[in-house]
Amino acid sequence: MIRIKLPYGEPAWLAVRYDDVRLVVGDRRFSRAMAVEADVPRMGPVKLDAGIIVKDPPDHTRLRKLVAKAFTVRRVAHLRPRIRELAEELVDAMTARGAPVDLVEHFALSLPVAVICELIGVPVADRPKFRAWSDAFLSTNRTTAEQFAANREEFREYMSGLIAARRAAPADDLMTALIEARDEHDRLSELELTDMCLGLLVAGHETTASHIPNFVVVLLAHPERLAELRADLDLMPAAVEELMRFTPLSYGPGFPRYATEDIEVGGVLVRAGEPVVVNFAAADRDPRQFPDPDELRFDREDNQHLGFGHGVHHCLGAPLARAELQEGLRALLAKLPGLHIAGDIVWKIEMPVRGAQRMPIGF
Repeated sequence: MIRIKLPYGEPAWLAVRYDDVRLVVGDRRFSRAMAVEADVPRMGPVKLDAGIIVKDPPDHTRLRKLVAKAFTVRRVAHLRPRIRELAEELVDAMTARGAPVDLVEHFALSLPVAVICELIGVPVADRPKFRAWSDAFLSTNRTTAEQFAANREEFREYMSGLIAARRAAPADDLMTALIEARDEHDRLSELELTDMCLGLLVAGHETTASHIPNFVVVLLAHPERLAELRADLDLMPAAVEELMRFTPLSYGPGFPRYATEDIEVGGVLVRAGEPVVVNFAAADRDPRQFPDPDELRFDREDNQHLGFGHGVHHCLGAPLARAELQEGLRALLAKLPGLHIAGDIVWKIEMPVRGAQRMPIGF
């Protein structure tokens, strides 16, 4: 634990060791809700102060339960054939276009966007709209507080319009289920309904869209592991878990947690009211937890990485993201034996997630 000062907000403690990070994100003595009234340590001027991300139990539990059944392992198993079909169709379409082709635009984005849009009930044709809003929503520097507020209101208005249309014509999707929870059971407010749909849409594609190119780069940089995986695609689940551990998704510290009482973390006394930020990437390279942490290995046993977080805020969509990553990589490796980078990669900047903006590939 060390004391840090980020570009914005108050000073904080930084946890980087695996056990310390798990304690901070998993212990109920640390609160996210306290951040609403605080000058939270952050990388950009904008402070996120709405949605499930700033809720503690029982409010967090109430909201999470409303959507949890859409992301269960059983539900995702039912969706997996459709995910595999979409992934293979996208690879075939890239092949038909001819190389070089942008892996991000024509595959990494298209796959999770199609899945989450079908699941929630959002028109895939609106992707350019909500992609622009999503990027602005996640920007760490380019967006001022005023621009962020205006962008969020535009996004909310768009989502409110979709909710109104779905009220008039219910369907078999998550949005209809959430509307029923709002209108018939009074289990969430109208703003919570809107922000829940908005948050699911953003979070539902960003991890997969960023990590597919990340994983491709890592595999191409480790030809032995790539050959091992090509030779035995049944290794894919273990490979994705190891790639999640090995490949950081976030550039900087995560969302702060505030101590509700004095608590010792890593030999340091964190006083009540003090914030702690965590670095999941550092924790996943902690040699105390992972032998040879800088080595990419698909035979790790009990790989309890923190790529999807930990505790009550563990990524709700982790089963879906796993299926998309597994099926996406499977389609790329099975159908593109000559997969390679065919130009300069343009990386995202001023974003909390690490990934490619454009990645030309050949095959």
